[in-house]
Amino acid sequence: MNSVSLRHFLRKKNSTPLSLLFSSHGSSSSQNIKRMTNTHKSLGILSLISHTTDCTEKRQTHLRLIQDFLQIPTNQFTQKRGADDFARSISLEESLNVLETNFLKEEKSRVDASALSRALSLCSSSRSLKSGVQFHCLAIRTGLVGNVYVGSCLISFYSKCCELYNAYRVFEEMTVKNVVSWTAIIAGFAQEGLVDGCFELYSLMRNSTLKPNDLTFTCILSACTGGGSLCRGRTAHCQAIEMGFDSYVHVANALISMYCKCGNVEDACHIFERMDGKDYVSWNSMIGGYAQHGLAVQAIDLFEEMKKQRVKPDAITFLSLFSSCRHSGLVKQGQFYFNSMVEYGVKPELDHFACMVDLLGRAGLLEEARDFIVKMPIQPNAIIWGSLLSCCRLHGNVWLGIEAAENKLLLEPESAASHLQLANLYASVGCWDQAARVRKLMKDGGLKTEPGCSWVEVRNEVCRFRAEDWSNGGLAEIAAVVDSLADHMGSLGYDLNHVVTDDDL
Repeated sequence: MNSVSLRHFLRKKNSTPLSLLFSSHGSSSSQNIKRMTNTHKSLGILSLISHTTDCTEKRQTHLRLIQDFLQIPTNQFTQKRGADDFARSISLEESLNVLETNFLKEEKSRVDASALSRALSLCSSSRSLKSGVQFHCLAIRTGLVGNVYVGSCLISFYSKCCELYNAYRVFEEMTVKNVVSWTAIIAGFAQEGLVDGCFELYSLMRNSTLKPNDLTFTCILSACTGGGSLCRGRTAHCQAIEMGFDSYVHVANALISMYCKCGNVEDACHIFERMDGKDYVSWNSMIGGYAQHGLAVQAIDLFEEMKKQRVKPDAITFLSLFSSCRHSGLVKQGQFYFNSMVEYGVKPELDHFACMVDLLGRAGLLEEARDFIVKMPIQPNAIIWGSLLSCCRLHGNVWLGIEAAENKLLLEPESAASHLQLANLYASVGCWDQAARVRKLMKDGGLKTEPGCSWVEVRNEVCRFRAEDWSNGGLAEIAAVVDSLADHMGSLGYDLNHVVTDDDL
């Protein structure tokens, strides 16, 4: 992979170049820049903190961050003083100033790679881009940026903050790379669904003196799962078998998810049955795979077998179980398992309530679904009202659909699709003034619906199709196939002059 062309491609992912991330935003940063004589001229420690930032709700998060950072040997730093100074601060900017005082001024030579790596890991977990960039600056100032573990943490940090271009830039500039570094950048590409990029990096890694580990294959399989690339996934499976990683539980779990989501539930089942030491992720992945393919009976049977094996189900287990029931119309079974959640110490969350609403609505029990929402012990979200709305459109209950759409819009006023659905519902019952009002709200707010997208894998290549996209090079061939299908439908007696719209649903 050519690094120049790769970076040009990654720029299209809307990442912010490091030079902009490190640019100064206020007078308070200028003094810091003067002290950082050994760093790049564009870097500015503490420069990203805006004076207008509301940090009240982030205070405890950053308290944990700094306290973890301060957990280094007592002969290197007086932890209590740093923690007490931070606890008295009231904003993120003041908290980082404590770090500057303690580390950059007085104890800068005693900051070690382990503490810095832990701090960056916490920034990754909290997706705190601004804080993480400050630690990147600290790594540059102290010379720890060249440490392979710090560099790997920086790659993971930028990847999880959706800054893949900058993650790759850090990776590219590392003088020493290990398997953790390679796996971190492959994981970043996998997160963005860049399957080809993952395999190109994997190939470069194999050509180096390093060998991939089990986590490397987990990341590659994750990319194949997200991209729906079955052939690529099979290739990764073969490589895992060749290197002996297919017997690792987390690799086998990734294989089950990949095969299920790529449409091959039979191979997923084969892997599951041959696994030794299945964990709850293994069971959940297989039950979820059955649910995705509408195999409710198999999903329920596997759940019962899971209980016999004394594997405790969790929230994800029940979510997969409800999903299988709703796709197969098994209302009684779904209600039974929902009521049994408390027996396993699992508290129903919004996703579980949404599945139950969809289960009742798909079965035509719309009033029961509405009553279920009203009696919920927690506030319903937009997804729950959206489920009821979709079911109302499916069964033609316009007035209840209008109620669901109105409630959904109260929670998601920027949703263009909900506005359009509500306008169509009003129009279907002749409420033209209301329909016009909703469409005016869309126009005034500049709301537009996103075109739908689908994809199919043909000859090892994933082809994507977007509605109203006329740039597809194979459009003529696609039109010819559609015309052929239309002729065949016409010969079978279907009325091709009737166009199904949202109103028909």
